Amino acid sequence: MTEPALRMEIPERVQCAVEAALDGHAIELQVLQLEKVSDFTDYFVICSGSNSRQVEAIADRVGDKLRDGGVSPLHVEGAGRGRWILMDYGDFLVHVLDPERRDYYRLEDLWSDAPNVTGDFVDPAARG
Repeated sequence: MTEPALRMEIPERVQCAVEAALDGHAIELQVLQLEKVSDFTDYFVICSGSNSRQVEAIADRVGDKLRDGGVSPLHVEGAGRGRWILMDYGDFLVHVLDPERRDYYRLEDLWSDAPNVTGDFVDPAARG
């Protein structure tokens, strides 16, 4: 991580990812706080794109905005396929899924013990 990233707290980085996803017209965005139910990450940002091109565009926008803030992913999976892109930033993961995979995997249900803190990051009027 570069110097600006060291000054950015985890919630600020999550906020940056959320704003970028919403700017890319992400739908059904949710933020789950996993700190108390998981030891591998603090947050999940989960959202969908309406088609594979939009999934790619949302992930690109998130990656670009975080990179502009000095934050780079540790790992990215699924890029180029537009079905489910996982971006691992260590303290938080960004999942961008197409509607079919979102419905099939139901990450929010799988991690239902994790508090949904979407309202801490998204103005209710901005939700898709």
